[in-house]
Amino acid sequence: MKKKRRLIWHLFPYYVITIILSLTAVTWYASSALRQFFLEQARNDLEARAHLVEKQISQYLAPLDQLAVDFICKAIGSSAATRITVILPTGRVIGDTEENPSRMDNHAKRPEIAQALAGSIGTAIRFSATVQQRLMYVAIPVKHNDKSAAIIRTSIPITSIDQTLHAVQLKIAIGGFLIAIIATGISFYISRRISKPIQKMKSGATRFAQGDLSHRLPSPDTEELAGLTESLNAMASQLNDRIQTIINQRNEVEVILSSMVEGVIAIDTKDNIISINAAAAKMFNSTVDYLKNRSVQEALRNPPLQKIIQQALSTNMIVEGDINLYQNEEREIHVHSSPLKDAQENPIGLLVVLQDVTQLRRLENIRREFVANVSHEIKTPLTAIKGFVETLRHNHVENIEESHRFLDITLKHVNRLNAIVEDLLSLSRIEQEGEKKAIQFKESRLRDVMQTAIQVCQSKAEAKNIFVELNCPENTTVKVDRQLIEQAVVNLLDNAIKYSEAESSVQVSVVAENGQLALNFKDHGIGIASNHLPRLFERFYRVDKARSRKLGGTGLGLAIVKHIAQVHGGSVTVDSTPGKGSKFTLYLPAQ
Repeated sequence: MKKKRRLIWHLFPYYVITIILSLTAVTWYASSALRQFFLEQARNDLEARAHLVEKQISQYLAPLDQLAVDFICKAIGSSAATRITVILPTGRVIGDTEENPSRMDNHAKRPEIAQALAGSIGTAIRFSATVQQRLMYVAIPVKHNDKSAAIIRTSIPITSIDQTLHAVQLKIAIGGFLIAIIATGISFYISRRISKPIQKMKSGATRFAQGDLSHRLPSPDTEELAGLTESLNAMASQLNDRIQTIINQRNEVEVILSSMVEGVIAIDTKDNIISINAAAAKMFNSTVDYLKNRSVQEALRNPPLQKIIQQALSTNMIVEGDINLYQNEEREIHVHSSPLKDAQENPIGLLVVLQDVTQLRRLENIRREFVANVSHEIKTPLTAIKGFVETLRHNHVENIEESHRFLDITLKHVNRLNAIVEDLLSLSRIEQEGEKKAIQFKESRLRDVMQTAIQVCQSKAEAKNIFVELNCPENTTVKVDRQLIEQAVVNLLDNAIKYSEAESSVQVSVVAENGQLALNFKDHGIGIASNHLPRLFERFYRVDKARSRKLGGTGLGLAIVKHIAQVHGGSVTVDSTPGKGSKFTLYLPAQ
């Protein structure tokens, strides 16, 4: 590539060349004009001298006196420093200042002589072999009776004219050289003056290109460059505003994408990832920097996902589906892919949104199980009630004792239905009050709450000869909804008594642990297998359904305890060993 030159070296040489050409042209024109002037002056002078000589030699031409003519030529020519030659119309020389006419050539063919013979004044400049110099010749005709009697030719060397011209040319050259130096300096100054603000604009534009759009160019003196500077500054300001807007928008998009729980992936038409947020990278146990600009096959090694992406790219339509990921744990991901288009609605890729629906699917399963359990729990007593009522109505049972037994069974199932409904309403009320923050927390002595709950369950404990042991400090206080905590304690204590063997004991204790109060309920019953523990606090979940129904449970007691603990900012846990009993712990925030 040809090396670029600075602007000054584009301007300055042309200025210098222009100056040199101008001075050369002026010098040549002046020299030519002076030479022409001097030669014209010399010609006029020679013509005047020839006319002076004409008067003196005219009397010797008719009749011809060659000696007299030659004498006059030599006499006048010597005194006037002019070579005078007289030639007859035949071309024969009859008088000459420098030479003997008899030895001179015929001059009829000399240019100036031919012009004079034609009746005009002849002029010529040429080298004379006689005197070995360049001479100017002027010839005039001498007439006698309207006929050419002779030609008088005067001549002088033009060496002096050349010397004078050379001297003048030298002075012009010296003056021109000085002028050229001065003009060159002025040209350099002007070139610098023109290129300097442009150089500053170049430096400023470079800073603009490097991103320093806050820089401003100084305004030059010239109107055109000042206008250009203002335009560049305005352009930088507008670019800065637009770039800041773009940066802000990009930051907003990045913040939104990074804050999203859903994963977002942008893919181009060549199946390469052009953008991905942190949530999506985390789903694939990777990083944004690693996945970006890689192909889907290389980065996301999940065949079902790749199939959805390929289908969406090939059809240019919205494609949805579910996939499973197995990093750390199995998760179910809902994939929604839609075409990515530019401003002209041309497809440029694909936008894939990944939503972790594991919890949602789990909740849906729980809801379905809950509906099924509620239906089953209600249907069972309703079926029994319907059967006994129909029996009493259609069979006309005459045995009063049998009728009372049927009615007692019906009443038992009605009470069970009532208990289920009461527990469901209680659970719903707890959830709603917790969401609305409508629960009233008051400071209460925890020992009083525990004793009240023990009194509620005392009859069931005495029926099985179970001893309930309470260990709670006297002055322990807690800010709770007393009625709800009493219900939770009753449920846990009732559960412990229900599943404990007869003539055993239940230990109830309150201890402080890590800024919380732990309410422990330990029994010595049948215990619970470990596979049941994670779902033990779900609604209607039973370890042994037949035994639970036989013991009169609704399957909602532990779910109610869990929600009471949650609305108080606490939690409930269970630790159990089959055959050795269970330990339920209700945690409440300490004051």
